[in-house]
Parts: sequence; C-alpha cells; structure tokens
Amino acid sequence: MTGVPRKRGRPARAEAAEGPGSRERIVAAARAEFASRGYDKASIRAIARGAGVDPALVHHYFGPKERLFAAAVEASLAPALSASATLPEGAPEDLAEELTRFFLGIWENPVTREPLLAVVRSAVTDETAAAVFRDLVSARLMLRIAAHLDTPDPPLRAELAAAHLVGVVLLRHVIKVEPLASADPADLIALVAPAIHHHLTAPADGGRPAT
Repeated sequence: MTGVPRKRGRPARAEAAEGPGSRERIVAAARAEFASRGYDKASIRAIARGAGVDPALVHHYFGPKERLFAAAVEASLAPALSASATLPEGAPEDLAEELTRFFLGIWENPVTREPLLAVVRSAVTDETAAAVFRDLVSARLMLRIAAHLDTPDPPLRAELAAAHLVGVVLLRHVIKVEPLASADPADLIALVAPAIHHHLTAPADGGRPAT
C-alpha cells in the first residue's frame, strides 16, 4: 500500500502533532518553560510536551534551543516592538515622554510583565540567553528608536535611554527596591521622561561651552 510520502526530515509523529496553531503553542510553551526553569534548565522535550507536539516538530520549526528562546523573547517583546513603530516624529521631548510611557506601561501590565520578567531572568543568568536577548533588543527595538533621532551617535543615545529604563524596571519589578517599587506610575513617568530626553538629545560635550 502506498500513500503520500512523508516530507523529508519530519517524522510521522511530528506530522501527526502538527496542525493549526502548533507554532504558536510551541512558543507559548517555551515562554512558560523558560519562565519556570530558566534558559539553562529548560528542555526541548518539556517544551514539546507543554505544546502537545513531538520534539521533532519543535526542532523542525525552530532548530536549536537558542533560536526557540529568540522566538519566545520576540513574542514577549511584541508589545514594545509594535509601540516603537508608532513613536511620534515630532519634538524630542514628545519622543522621550512617549518612549518612557509605553516602556514603563508594558511592565505595569501583568499580562505583558510576566513573560518579560521570565526572559530577563534567563538573560541575566545565562550568556547564550543574554546574547540572544541583547541582539534582539538592539536590532529590533533600539534601532527603531535611533531612527527617530537627529543627534550624533543615535544608537548610543538610544541604548543609554534603554539602560536607564531597564534599570528602573529591574529595581521596581525584579529587585523591588522601595520606595521605587510602590511609586505611582504617573509620577515615575514625570520623573524619568526628562532624563530620557537628556539621553536622546544632550550635546556630546554635556552642554559645556567649547574652549
């Protein structure tokens, strides 16, 4: 008895598990696994089990674990990536306030905060995860912000702004230092936005008159 030949490189069990939404289920299971066990201890087999698919299908879609982690990070960063595409083109102070508002706002929402916390925890404990996270943030998020700037060294300016915002987030939501951890979000935006504006627009010499 003959039938339709199987696609090369995809075992029968993987084919049986494949169906609508299988890729999305794998990414969701990966986010959960990385959140609970971290990058180093997370396994493809456990992720496949959580998604209800064969491990071979995970490898088929994503290859090695670092590429699956990159997909999970990208999914977690999706709100920030979408928001960064709509940043205002007007005055620099508007850009700074809007950047501060949407970045801190993403972390105030538990739905978007928990996946981000998971990938950040993995990134700070494993160098491979850190490299993946760093590359994605630099290529997909910070370069978009740098494109809005009309100052010297736009990528450096954007990364300094990101460092400031990430520092606030880590102290508030990971380390939970008081009174920052319980500060009103609106107050934080009002206090942080001028500093972000400075990072994005200040003269390279710090505003000192030339000698």
